[in-house]
Amino acid sequence: MKSGQAAEVELGETSREAKGKTPIMQAPLLGGTPTGKAAGGVKRGISIIDFIVRLCAIAAALGAVIAMGTTQETLPFFTQFFQFQASYNDLPTFTFFVIANAVTSAYLILSLPFSIVTIVRPLATAPRLLLITFDTVALALTTAGASSSAAIVYLAHKGNSNANWLAICQQFNNFCQRVSGAVVASFIAVVLLMFLVVLSSIALKN
Repeated sequence: MKSGQAAEVELGETSREAKGKTPIMQAPLLGGTPTGKAAGGVKRGISIIDFIVRLCAIAAALGAVIAMGTTQETLPFFTQFFQFQASYNDLPTFTFFVIANAVTSAYLILSLPFSIVTIVRPLATAPRLLLITFDTVALALTTAGASSSAAIVYLAHKGNSNANWLAICQQFNNFCQRVSGAVVASFIAVVLLMFLVVLSSIALKN
């Protein structure tokens, strides 16, 4: 009888221990699935915003290229030997501006499929690393073009007597308006590229 009671006691303790341990083993499994889904949902939302911002950055950069690349003005008066004309390619800075924004526009268009991949597969890391790397390069290139051109536009409006720079915007008014608009559009693209880098950083962190 004693041996039978001992066996019943051991079996009872074993079953109670098993009942006590089973919920502990299942708790992390039940808690892990919603967390993964929530993280994927947040990253998908970030990817959708990223795609929309890229479209806006494309429009801004392309607008800057078109505005600057088509800028040309000829004054209605001329002499026998001179014709007063202003064009963007008269200044290497404006030529660099057009090239920089054109390269950025081309890159942003090519990056759209990768942005779509991050929407379809929000937990994928490789596309985001690729995008944040090239977004940073495009940001630096666009900032260089916009900043250097902004300095030239300022001199065109204000001039500089110490450097014998004359303010030409009083004569070439239409030219100055177009190049100023192009520079503003390029700086808008710069801000949007900065936002893209921040979005990618947040998605990689989460």
